[in-house]
Amino acid sequence: MESGSPPATPRRLTVAVTGPTGDIGRSLLRALERSRDVGRIVAMARSPFDPSAEGLRKTAYRQADVLDAAAVADVVADADVVVHLAFMIMGSVAETSQVNLQGSRNVFAAAVNARVSRLVYTSSVAAYGFGADNPPLLTEDLEPRGTVRHYYSAQKAELELALREMLDGSATEAYVFRPCVVAGADAQALLEAIPYLKLSDRMPAAMLRVLELMPIIKPVIPDSGVPLQLVHHDDVATALRAAVLGRGEPGIYNLAGDGTITMSDLARALGWYSIPTPELAYDAAAELVARLPFVPAEAQWIESLRQPVLMDTSRARRLLGWRPRHDAQQTLTEMVDAARSARLIR
Repeated sequence: MESGSPPATPRRLTVAVTGPTGDIGRSLLRALERSRDVGRIVAMARSPFDPSAEGLRKTAYRQADVLDAAAVADVVADADVVVHLAFMIMGSVAETSQVNLQGSRNVFAAAVNARVSRLVYTSSVAAYGFGADNPPLLTEDLEPRGTVRHYYSAQKAELELALREMLDGSATEAYVFRPCVVAGADAQALLEAIPYLKLSDRMPAAMLRVLELMPIIKPVIPDSGVPLQLVHHDDVATALRAAVLGRGEPGIYNLAGDGTITMSDLARALGWYSIPTPELAYDAAAELVARLPFVPAEAQWIESLRQPVLMDTSRARRLLGWRPRHDAQQTLTEMVDAARSARLIR
């Protein structure tokens, strides 16, 4: 370089994103668009999506399915970084297995074959499993073992192990995030799961008698008192953006906002009722859900309410400089207010 010549401008990143229309996707696109280090975003999902209508200027959209391996390979071909968000949360075991397991493997394989610098994957706290022997605070060094009776948990654990095998010996580095329940104004996954938390038709007779004594004019959510963590989708997006830019170091990161809520807090925010439910009642309901083949697979989510699954997030804070701006209660309130404004709930 000649003396006095201006320094070369660093090449800006091209980022491929699967699942940009979901709970985290829109927030991530906004976060990436604000980054000067990102020059182009190629997003793909099954649903129609117009980036310009969202005010996105760097984003090009391709409507395609992650089950189409050729389409996935085409999307990631010129990418420096791939972010995999596409995942079915609610659905049958057969449908979610096909989309989540095979679709994710297609993305992982395409990223490795394209020799992208970084692969960023959103797993879940569910990958740890909902075992009674979980430690009080889950840390990233624990192996993902999942819970067999919870399809989503089992799939997340299986994919983390599959990703590890596929990346062995490759040039691609991976950042794997395990967020807790993702909520906020753009996130409706929690609200979609609420109907499956109202398990009065599968409760033991003693609990049914309690319900019969109450003037039921609003829905009732049973509360075992198990604390839950929430994380705002915008806070997840800032962590993912840090990974896209190569901050910190590759590896696994837990994500959760400060504080916890219970099902009573959720019921209160919704304007519904909640009743204290003994652990035995949850255990009985979970056993029944596991044994009856005609019960919707989504009802397996009751497994997540039987045991606390609280995560230590110090690694993300220390290595990525991650600081969530929303605590659990703020995130819950924002989500419910947005759902009520959109008339998704009354």
